Amino acid sequence: MRRSIPIAPAARQAAPANAPWTIQCDFDGTISVEDVTDSLLNRFGKPGWQELEDAWERGEIGSRECMKGQVALLDMSLAELQAHLATIQVDPHFAAFARAARAMGLPVQVVSDGIDHCISTVLTLHGLGDLPVYANRLVQTGARSWQLQSPHANAACVRASGNCKCERAATAQDTGGRVLFVGDSTSDFCVSGKADFVFAKYKLIDYCRSRGIPHAEYADFGEALALLPATVSMRTAASMAA
Repeated sequence: MRRSIPIAPAARQAAPANAPWTIQCDFDGTISVEDVTDSLLNRFGKPGWQELEDAWERGEIGSRECMKGQVALLDMSLAELQAHLATIQVDPHFAAFARAARAMGLPVQVVSDGIDHCISTVLTLHGLGDLPVYANRLVQTGARSWQLQSPHANAACVRASGNCKCERAATAQDTGGRVLFVGDSTSDFCVSGKADFVFAKYKLIDYCRSRGIPHAEYADFGEALALLPATVSMRTAASMAA
C-alpha cells in the first residue's frame, strides 16, 4: 500500500515553475545497499579507524579529516579492492530510476562524500558507468597503501566534508535550476535544507520532518520512481501540498 507523502513547507524561495530539475543522489546507503567505505574498513582497515569514526560522530573532526585518516589505514591491494567492489549490491530499482529520469530530460548526478573509484566501479558493474560522480578521489600510493584527496572540498563547508554537497546543489541552482536530492542519512542533512525538494529515507526522514524541509518518503528507488513524475511537474512543493 502506498504511504501518504508528508510534504513540509518550503525552506527556500521557490524557483520559477518552468525551472529545470537536476537530480542529485547520495551513494552509500542510498544507491548502494551498504556503506562501501565502512565495508572496506571492516575488511581491510588497520587499527585506529574506529577511533577516527568515533571522533567524527562526537563532532570533534569533520568528515574530510575522518575519511582521509581512515583511507590511510586501508591495507589492501588493487586486486583485493576490485574483488571486494564486485560484491557490493545496489538498489535493484536504481537503474530503472536513472533511465526514466534521463528519458524525462532530467540530469542524474551521484553526489557523495565517499570514494570516487569505488562508486564509479560499482556503477560500471551495474551498467551505469556514464553517470557523473562527484566524490573524494582515491589515489594509490603503494602496493597496499592509499591516500584520499578532496577536489570538491569547500573551506566554508559547515560539516568540513570532503565533498560539499551544498556547493554541488548551489552550482545547479545558480544556473536557474532546481535540485531534487535523494538521500538517507547524516551526510545528507545539510544539503537537504538547500535542495528544492528531497526524497528521504531512514534518518533523513526525521531530519526533514523536524525542520520543515519539503520532502517525500521512499523505501527504495522503485517508490522514488513512482514519485518522480508528480514531483518534477509540480510548480512548487507548497502547491503540491495544497
